Amino acid sequence: MSVVRDPASLDLSEFLRPGDQVVIGQACGEPPTLVEALLEQAADIGDLTAFIATSFSGAFTPDAAAGVRVRSMGAIGTLRSLAAAHALEVISCHVGRVGPMIESGALRCDCAFVQVAPADRDGAHSLGLISDHVLEAVCAARVVVAEINDQVPRTRGATIAHEQIDYAVEVSRPPVTVAPARIGPVDEAIAAHAAAYIGDGAVLQVGVGAVPEALLRMLGDRKDLGVHSGMVGDGLVDLVEAGAVTNARKKIDTGISVTGALIGSRRLYDFADDNPALRMFPATYTHDPAVLAQLDDLVTINSAVQVDLTGQVNAEQHGSSYLGGTGGQVDFVRGGTRSRGGHAIIGLPATAKGGSVSRISAALAGPVTTARSEVDIVVTEFGAAELSGCTLGERARRLTAIAHPDFRADLEQAAAEIMKRGF
Repeated sequence: MSVVRDPASLDLSEFLRPGDQVVIGQACGEPPTLVEALLEQAADIGDLTAFIATSFSGAFTPDAAAGVRVRSMGAIGTLRSLAAAHALEVISCHVGRVGPMIESGALRCDCAFVQVAPADRDGAHSLGLISDHVLEAVCAARVVVAEINDQVPRTRGATIAHEQIDYAVEVSRPPVTVAPARIGPVDEAIAAHAAAYIGDGAVLQVGVGAVPEALLRMLGDRKDLGVHSGMVGDGLVDLVEAGAVTNARKKIDTGISVTGALIGSRRLYDFADDNPALRMFPATYTHDPAVLAQLDDLVTINSAVQVDLTGQVNAEQHGSSYLGGTGGQVDFVRGGTRSRGGHAIIGLPATAKGGSVSRISAALAGPVTTARSEVDIVVTEFGAAELSGCTLGERARRLTAIAHPDFRADLEQAAAEIMKRGF
């Protein structure tokens, strides 16, 4: 039976031990009351580690997190400030592997901090805004602490039973929200090139941010679009209301938008509340190659820090700056390229740092997130480079053509060397 604790007097030392690793619900499913208590009390308990995949709450600042070791699969959202302060330990893994790593013990979970909606009449708590690896964390943890928030939507999909909760903290506070990104002319140009690959009946995987927001705004005239994505934002609501998203042509999950994370505003959360046309799944389903292989006309859109002239994608790091993460990019690139009629698009601005650095480069300044053998289409504001079936020399030529004109001369020289060698 769950022990109910008052959030104002919550003492984590009641169940946390020195040396414990806490796995925390991520993104907009982050339990803010529990996180605030952890950051305030961690130093007194001693030797605590927190794993959180992404964070948008702003709670994890270098000063606030000084008493706990913070680990993540990337510097996504406000975790980037920790990475810049060298206060973030990065575990390199794909989203779809986090749950299995917790299950196997490779990623230890002594305590799970989760946010859920109030129980339904059967005593089941909806996971609300995030369902990626929550179930694995709940099953693996010695102690499960749930922030039960009556402002969290009761979404269809995965639930946990009240009996699985060891300590319950009942609150009523707005969950974390993420404002729509500001869309500029470059974002719109990238989105326009990507939109050309999306026809009626396509199944979409998109992230959140300026380019995805711009892209979704351009698809209101499409018919019978489907959604199967690791995350969705407010743009989904727009497309459903426009009649563009029906999921009617999907061979699996027909009539249902599938996702693992809701990242957006209260409007999105209200839309998702008890909506039978939206279902939350764990990452072992949303990112599963066997599931993705059943989706025809799957078009996936992902971002990058940098792409080299042979098509290698770096979505993580530039020099000593860690900027992103592995995320689900590889899973969805493979899914898009293997889908009948599908595509996998990598979209990025042609330059960074005010136009002083080309993001199409002769060599990467960071790790290879997605291998060149997987990459299908790369899009910048200057066009689309279709790479499948091309020689390395032809790839270099096509990628140079979508680089910013200020950098093409140097890239053409590097491309000529690749074409001369053949590799």
